[in-house]
Amino acid sequence: MEKEPITVTGLKKLKKELDYLKNIMRPKIITAIAEARSHGDLKENAEYHAAKEQQAISEGRMQQINDIIARANVIDVTVIQNSGKVIFGSTVKLFNIQTNEQKTYKIVGEDEADIKKNFIYFRSPIGRGLIGKNKDDTVKISTPLGEKNYKIKDVKYI
Repeated sequence: MEKEPITVTGLKKLKKELDYLKNIMRPKIITAIAEARSHGDLKENAEYHAAKEQQAISEGRMQQINDIIARANVIDVTVIQNSGKVIFGSTVKLFNIQTNEQKTYKIVGEDEADIKKNFIYFRSPIGRGLIGKNKDDTVKISTPLGEKNYKIKDVKYI
């Protein structure tokens, strides 16, 4: 069982989601199944089948979260002295040399990744290209959209 890095915030979000699924969704689904059963014939009972499907999805997600938590290697970058090196959990300010645009990314685990929030998976092309580099380095990263050249402007452990 390989350990997977996760940020402190990511672990908190997973535990909150697990709590919600166990204590709010599970009872709602059980109630929906019981109500659908009371309507009689289960073969042609769409409400029953929908509730059972929702139950399977919810229970599967709970198992997935429990597995992630069991394998979690929680990394709190706020307790690490900032040496300017890009590491898991660091927040990196980049300058795109080709487009003159600035972007800030936080390097996180798979379950936390969300490009809309600029949280990138550490095994993504950009994440892999940045890990181990230092502030003021110029990096060339191959992405599905082609090669990009960045200058690392700042690295924060927040």
